[in-house]
Amino acid sequence: MSFSFSKTNLPKQLFINNEYVASNNSKKFSVYNPKDSSLVADDVALANEQDVDKAVAAAEKAFPLWRSIPTTERRDLLEKFASLIETHTNELAELSRITLGAPAMVGLWEVGLAKESFKYFAGLINKYPGESYPQDDGFLKIVRNEPLGVTAGIAAWNGPLVVACSKAAPALATGNCFILKPSEKTPFAALALGALIKEAGFPPGVFQVLSGDGSTGALLAAHMKIRKVSFTGSVLTGKRIQEAAAKSNLKRVTLELGGKSPAVVFDDAHLGNAVKWTVQGITSNTGQICVAASRVYVQEGIFDKFVEAYKKSFQEATKMVGDPEAQTTGIGPLVDEIQFKRVTGFIERGDKSSLVAGGKRIGKEGYFIEPTIFKNLPESAELVQQEVFGPVVVINTFKTEEEVVAWANDTEYGLAAGVFTQDIQRALRVASALEAGTVGINNITTVSIGAPFGGFKQSGYGRENSMEALEAYTNKKTILVTMKYD
Repeated sequence: MSFSFSKTNLPKQLFINNEYVASNNSKKFSVYNPKDSSLVADDVALANEQDVDKAVAAAEKAFPLWRSIPTTERRDLLEKFASLIETHTNELAELSRITLGAPAMVGLWEVGLAKESFKYFAGLINKYPGESYPQDDGFLKIVRNEPLGVTAGIAAWNGPLVVACSKAAPALATGNCFILKPSEKTPFAALALGALIKEAGFPPGVFQVLSGDGSTGALLAAHMKIRKVSFTGSVLTGKRIQEAAAKSNLKRVTLELGGKSPAVVFDDAHLGNAVKWTVQGITSNTGQICVAASRVYVQEGIFDKFVEAYKKSFQEATKMVGDPEAQTTGIGPLVDEIQFKRVTGFIERGDKSSLVAGGKRIGKEGYFIEPTIFKNLPESAELVQQEVFGPVVVINTFKTEEEVVAWANDTEYGLAAGVFTQDIQRALRVASALEAGTVGINNITTVSIGAPFGGFKQSGYGRENSMEALEAYTNKKTILVTMKYD
């Protein structure tokens, strides 16, 4: 099976048991191009219960062989798959771009991260140790890390490949079979992986892709034969998945949910560095990232100077809003009409007297919007408390360290944060006090594949990336060996 997909030859069938097949569901779903609202396709397969059962059965059949193959063979398969992703970088980025609207440079970066996920976890396959404990009680204790079985990943639309691969790679590396359900807003890059899965040499049933909407995800979350589901998306949907998992077979769940990430900028911060990171942290992917720096707290001594520099940088960023296909574009449209109405609704309900810049629609077609700044809103304001998931930031001033830590922690989210200061003691002190899964010092919105990633509070639980991801896809089995007979 050769890779032949492009924007003129879209993958629209399910990938089950190493073959592209039609869905048993006569209902299809449609996807649109956010740059002009044009229809991209109205016949994408929507997996139903029969399709899910078929994929699970194939995975169950494949699992005994897959878990038992030598680790070097499994490593080689993952590395070959990573190489194939790299070979088809441009095509995969294009397949994401036509319905996500992310600029070309963002798409290429995202595919690169997806490739790195598979390379990283391929390298860990034979480096994930078990444990042993002393035999002082007459038994040698050996602890093995064993795969769960059939697992599933439900990916978000804002990073179609990197999110998918951050789930699939550790699952496959530890000997699990994996079923991927991409978002119905951005399905094509994930569906195209089927051709690369087969070319890489994965056995049938080991790695499968089911397109569909929320109903498909619900079927995966409630399936009695799926042992683990990893989800990235909204808090509301995450709660539904957790509930379905509990009511079915108590399957393991990893949830990476929303964020309202605070950046705390002290008087002694390097101004240019703080502005660069915080602007980048809210404009990247048009603000449609879970770790977006959507709250910026600036100490009063540099507040006016910071806002002036931030606004100038924002205005430069706004000049780069445009057609995602253009190489000069830095910011694309919002993903669809639903997201556009959500973001503009937040802006319209905001206090206009606190509006510093932006807030208007750009052009008459598509879902383009000016990056938007509000300042000095009350901590109880909707724009301070709720995730917008768009290029909208609130810049508030503060006086003391104690005050800003309290404000930064005063939301139901806790995914990421940043501290900007030249005082290392203060930096470490504040980083420790912030309730977030990832805290940057003199940076923000940075995620490393080599370090655990996940949230506090309603930003989810469980961790992705690093060795922690391998633990999420394995069970610990204790074996006790009798060392002497009575």
